[in-house]
Amino acid sequence: MAALRSINQDDLRNHNLSVVLDTMLRSTAPMSRAELAKATGLTKATMSLLVPMLVSSDVVREGKPAPMSAYGRPSTPLVIGGGRICGLGLQINTDGYGVTALDLDGRTVVERWVAQPMGNTDPEDIFTELDVLARECEAFASEQGYHIVGAGLALPGLVTADKRLLTARNLGWEQLELDEFPVVSRLEVRADNEANMAALAQVPGYATQRKSDEGLNPVDSFIYVSTDIGIGGAVVRDGKVDSGMHGFAGEVGHISVALDGKPCRCGRKGCLEMYAGRKALIEAAGVDSGDQALRIEAVDELIRRWKAKEQRTVQAVDIAVDSMVSAMASAINILDVDTVILGGLWQRFGTGVANMIEQRLQPQILGSSEIAVRVRMSNIGTRAALNGAAQVGLRCFLDDPLEFINS
Repeated sequence: MAALRSINQDDLRNHNLSVVLDTMLRSTAPMSRAELAKATGLTKATMSLLVPMLVSSDVVREGKPAPMSAYGRPSTPLVIGGGRICGLGLQINTDGYGVTALDLDGRTVVERWVAQPMGNTDPEDIFTELDVLARECEAFASEQGYHIVGAGLALPGLVTADKRLLTARNLGWEQLELDEFPVVSRLEVRADNEANMAALAQVPGYATQRKSDEGLNPVDSFIYVSTDIGIGGAVVRDGKVDSGMHGFAGEVGHISVALDGKPCRCGRKGCLEMYAGRKALIEAAGVDSGDQALRIEAVDELIRRWKAKEQRTVQAVDIAVDSMVSAMASAINILDVDTVILGGLWQRFGTGVANMIEQRLQPQILGSSEIAVRVRMSNIGTRAALNGAAQVGLRCFLDDPLEFINS
């Protein structure tokens, strides 16, 4: 029998600090010491040791005491303190690259984004430019008094746990050792697929203060569909990304919706992204073609024509909606998840399209008598993956707070 590993006081204190911070982030309202003790299962004596550590490090601050009741002392609310800790998010996408710094309280400290077509670019050049942006953001955050606790990197392709980009077909990149790029090794980034990062950004209280009831709970399960030039996806179970055995789960964009359909760059035919991806939809609507279809201006024109009920555009969107419904039904029937969140291009179409997809989707669910499918638009801005990457950086602190508090 293997020897049991002993847990020292620092291990236990680190765990308890992490639990307290997670509980505060997931709450929509400030909590008192007594409320935190009840929610976490920790004793009041333990809370009296942990809270001063968090307050003295400016991670938590004390609010104005509540009015005194007839019995006992007034309770002092505790809130996440902004201005001290931030995570760095980096992203390389099909329409550009950029960096952001995100505060624990959810505020964006600084953000830089370079918009440009990225097909067949040189990865060495892009990672070098990304390093320049990162250093600018780091310097700005430092000047504002922030301590950067970690960094995440979102990429539009298959990323392994040991930081290899196997393929990013829409960039034309294959087999990259990410740690060979100085910005990756210097910041010790946690790299992942952009859809996984964007999905984490949807989880309330994952690494930033939960602002309100967004329609999701911190431990909900859902499928996130990320719509860009192609279509990515992620499966979230109990508030955590389920990336599968090899880290590649969730690629809903390559579910075939037409076995004899259009050839996809992945080698298959009739993949969802060939009908509902940004480039495919813009070309089908006759807005633009080729490299011109990659421009953000083409997206603006697509939405304008759709709102104006231009026939060809409406027809292209309708086919895309049916394709989305077909792929989602397959995913829901396999995964037994009842919520779908749409991000990227599809956010631009608004809740009306989400309702349309939901109505068409419900009859195609095998357990439709027991499952009420929800289709929602993401409430994160246009750079959900960048936001999620910064939250992954913040998790470095939340998973090991004692290291940063002691330093």
